[in-house]
Amino acid sequence: MNTKTSQSAQYWLMKSEPDCFSIDDLKRNKVEPWDGIRNYQVRNMIRDDMHIGDHVLFYHSNAKEIGVVGEMKIVSEAYPDPTQFDSKSDHPDPKSKKENPTWLLVDVKFIQKFPRIVTLNELKLDPKLEGMIVTKKGSRLSITPVSKKHFEYVVKLAKA
Repeated sequence: MNTKTSQSAQYWLMKSEPDCFSIDDLKRNKVEPWDGIRNYQVRNMIRDDMHIGDHVLFYHSNAKEIGVVGEMKIVSEAYPDPTQFDSKSDHPDPKSKKENPTWLLVDVKFIQKFPRIVTLNELKLDPKLEGMIVTKKGSRLSITPVSKKHFEYVVKLAKA
């Protein structure tokens, strides 16, 4: 039995700059590798903690409106990110070797684009979202865990 897929689903928030890759890009492509991660803490979460079937809030960062814009799902196990070996990619890493790759990714599948953006300001001001990592000052990780309670509440806000 594969223990990675037999565990109960976990919840995440994954950030992307919309001019790089947006919720609309994912909606069009349906499934996409979440590449370009170059942070060891995030790489370790991808490797050790993410599982097929996990739920994800799609978050637009560095945008006109910053916030949660949709939902996606993890649909693959972690595997080597090919962009680390491509000198023409936006995220090459000449130190990473194919026989022992440094960077990993997972594939994500589009679930829904929300009718409205739940802005970072809303997330910060809502007492029901206290403790959500993305709202903490200095939080810069591109992927963070989210509690089931926070995940469900953000989805509810997005549809209100």
